[in-house]
Amino acid sequence: MKKFLLTLFAIVACSVAVNASVYGDVNGDGDVTVVDATAIYNYLLNEDETFLATCDVDGDGFVTVADITIIYNIILGGNEEPPALVTEYTVNGVTFKMVEVEGGTFMMGVDQQVGYAYPAHEVTLSTYSIGQTEVTQELWVAVMGSNPSYFNEYGNADLHSNHDSWDAGINLQRPVDFVNYGDCLAFCAKLNEMTGLNFRIPTEAEWEFAARGGNLTHGYEYAGSENVNDVAWWKETLPSSTLWTDGWGTQTVATKAPNELGIYDMCGNVEEWCYDWFATYSSTAEPLTNPTGPATGTQRAKRGGTCTNKYAYSLIVYYRQPQNPDARGNTRGLRLAL
Repeated sequence: MKKFLLTLFAIVACSVAVNASVYGDVNGDGDVTVVDATAIYNYLLNEDETFLATCDVDGDGFVTVADITIIYNIILGGNEEPPALVTEYTVNGVTFKMVEVEGGTFMMGVDQQVGYAYPAHEVTLSTYSIGQTEVTQELWVAVMGSNPSYFNEYGNADLHSNHDSWDAGINLQRPVDFVNYGDCLAFCAKLNEMTGLNFRIPTEAEWEFAARGGNLTHGYEYAGSENVNDVAWWKETLPSSTLWTDGWGTQTVATKAPNELGIYDMCGNVEEWCYDWFATYSSTAEPLTNPTGPATGTQRAKRGGTCTNKYAYSLIVYYRQPQNPDARGNTRGLRLAL
């Protein structure tokens, strides 16, 4: 009881708001009714943007009649189900979302020699939650009080003086970058102090299962599509492919299509640290349950590819790379797990 009260006090004292949304509840009144369908109609017919942020019920990145159909199916007792439970958290005025990934069994990796991902092997995971987007610069600042990112107003001139005349512009909705593994651990620890919860970096298995779409997977090669351009910011989709120019580098999160679970940017934008020490997969490995990687190592795993990758294969959901945990980079960030 004492532990519960202390946790409750920490949550209240830090003004951490949590809101689990109801699927199909466009107007936020906690129920799904004809009013929610009307709100979407009003947007489609009258460009009334009052509830625009919640009008995309099916999470495909567009507001269409399909979203209205889902609401009517719910009202009539149909079997429409959300792609996943989305829970909102607010810390120091900044809101971020976590997507529940229902536990399941999948084949991790691939049966060909690509990106250290061979051979495929069976993994079973318990239910967990993962960030709907990469950690943004806004959220990092809300927790840590400063912004380490290269892609901020002045291209992080103090760390990159050879490019100090380049202005990357102010956009805190880009993913945080230029963080190493230790920075990410410190961020999670501070966030946990503020919330009384247990945010962390996802394991490689958790990351890959979520990227594949979890139990809702369609078997796409990229996180949400067979067409990498639909879901990823990479060299071919950036507004500018010329170094140190307007439009080059990381982009606003959640501006490409999500995957089957409603998760964004698991391909491209910034590559993401994972919890595990890096090791090659074993051809004799037994089926694994909630694996966390080897007990020791010299490099950590990273996933997802970056906005400056030249080759699409490095953005495939199973592709993985090792990285010195002390290394920082202007396209290296993180995504939360819980």
